[in-house]
This record gives sequence, C-alpha cells and structure tokens, in this order.
Amino acid sequence: MRTLLLLAVGVVAVSLSGPLMAAAVVPPLAIAFWRNALGTAAIAPAAVTRQRGELRSLTGRRLGLVLASGAVLAVHFATWVTSLTLTSVASATAIVCLQLAWVVCWQLLRGERFGVKVIAGLALAFAGVLVVSGVDLTLSTRAVAGDGLALIGGMAAAAYTVIGSRARQSASTTTYTFVCYGSCAVLLALACLVAGQRLGGYPAGQWALLLLITATAQLLGHSVFNHLLATTGPLLVSLALLLEVPGAALLAAVIVHQKPPVTALAVLAVMVAGMALVVAGRRTSRAVPAVEAPVDGGVGELDVGATSAPLKGQQRPARVAAGPGGLRHTLRS
Repeated sequence: MRTLLLLAVGVVAVSLSGPLMAAAVVPPLAIAFWRNALGTAAIAPAAVTRQRGELRSLTGRRLGLVLASGAVLAVHFATWVTSLTLTSVASATAIVCLQLAWVVCWQLLRGERFGVKVIAGLALAFAGVLVVSGVDLTLSTRAVAGDGLALIGGMAAAAYTVIGSRARQSASTTTYTFVCYGSCAVLLALACLVAGQRLGGYPAGQWALLLLITATAQLLGHSVFNHLLATTGPLLVSLALLLEVPGAALLAAVIVHQKPPVTALAVLAVMVAGMALVVAGRRTSRAVPAVEAPVDGGVGELDVGATSAPLKGQQRPARVAAGPGGLRHTLRS
C-alpha cells in the first residue's frame, strides 16, 4: 500500500510539471532558470556542509563531465518549457518523453543490438511523433514548432542521461546535483539576458507557482522515484513513469483547460504503448549502458547498482547501471 501511494505521489509530481509551467505567465526561459536556481538553493546546505571536500576535489575531467551535463540539461529545459507556450501540454510531454528512445538509438549507432520488442516500440513511438505533428499542423504551424522544440528537448535529455551517467560514477548524488543544477541555472540566466526575458518583477502568485513547480517536479518527483528504485523493481518504476503522459494531459485539461483533439490523444496512447514495449524489451537486452536517474519529463527503465539517494547528502558515489538490470531520467521534464 505504501509503495502504491508513493508511486501515485511521484506520478502526480512529475505530471504537474508541464501543466503548471503552461499556467505560468513568467517567460519560459525564466521558468527554466528559477526551477533550477531554486532547486540548487534547496540542496545547497547539504552540499556545502556535508560534501565540501568532494566539491573542492571536483576538478579536471570529472568537473567537465558535470558541467557538460548541466549544459545539455539547460538545452532540455530551454526547449521543452518554450514548447509548452507553442503546443499543447499533452503533445509536448509525450514528445519529450521519447528521451529513452533517443538513448536506445544512440546505443544502436554504437553497434549494440536489441530484440524485436525494442525495435517495434521505437517504430511506434517515432511514427506517433510524425502523426501528432501532422495533427498539430492542421491546428497551426506554431504548434508544429512547439513539437519540434519538444523533440530537441527530448534529445537533450537523452544526452543528459548518457553524460550524467559517467559523471555520477565518481560523484555523490548531492555533489553532482548541486553543480549540475547550478551550472544549468547560470546558462539559463545568460539565455534570459540574451533573449530579453526578465527574471523578476512577477506578481506574488507567480512566485508561488515557481516554488510549487520546483517543489513538485524538480525535487519531490525526483526524490520519490529514486527512493522507489531501492524498494521496487525497475520495470514497475519505468512503467509508472509512462503515466506522466496521460497524467499531464488530464491535469492540463483541469489547470489550463487544454483539450487536445481525440485523434491526438489516440496517437499519444500509441506512443506510450511503443515506449512500454521499449521498456519491456530492454529487460532482456544484454547491453549494459550506464545512464542517469530520472530527469523531469523523461521516461525510461531505471535500476541501481548502488542506489542513489534522493537529493540529500550521501557520502558514497551513486552508480546507476543498466542493461540486464535495467536502463536509465527525467526529465524531466
């Protein structure tokens, strides 16, 4: 019962991300900046008090990998949050959740082999993107542009998981998250300045919304799913993460009154089914890539060799492995 309750909390937390950001009247790049800046501030006390020595020793290639993770994470948030202003929450969330599919494509390019389920799942998922974009084209070219940004956001999230997996092999969860979120926030602040998107002067209600976005998707969702990895099977967690797509669509209907065409919803269901096939197929694969914990807006099969802690101080390095034990996060979106 407790596990089911935690799964429900985790799914609702990550599903709230898209609808809440779509409801905000804050500029999209500013939303991306503040959720990372506030997330960094939330874990700063643990990082500077418990991991001070590790932070000082984070140099050279190790630091470079973490900063690279922060850079692609900034691209992920910049494109995905902006896509929410152009297309529907349902479409943007489903397309950005193809993160796992891009990771598998990367593995295929490296010569790794997968079973029929994985290939069929990829075909369904990517065919769904084409159909959704076609449906959106009948609505407006603006919606298609949003789909394109969400697609880039998913690719960036995949790059984040792959690069982050290497960085996490020699860094604790707290250190990695603190530096990664912090560097991501710096890059997004620069992007705001270049794009002329203001970082302040919002009404009190918008600040409250930014805090809610950070507390739910950025912190709560990540923490809950990291905890569940230690107590449940990776397949259960992966399939639960797939519920973010219908969850975001339902919440968007309530919060921002978005109701995508029935055709689009049917295609999104096919995309989710395709990703479920990829998740199930990966269970029998022999490939052993190491990839990162969930990122907001991301879906994948997760497993832990040494379980990563949920955004709090932990002395040992966190290693997230995949393959026979599971693949891959989100987000995030």
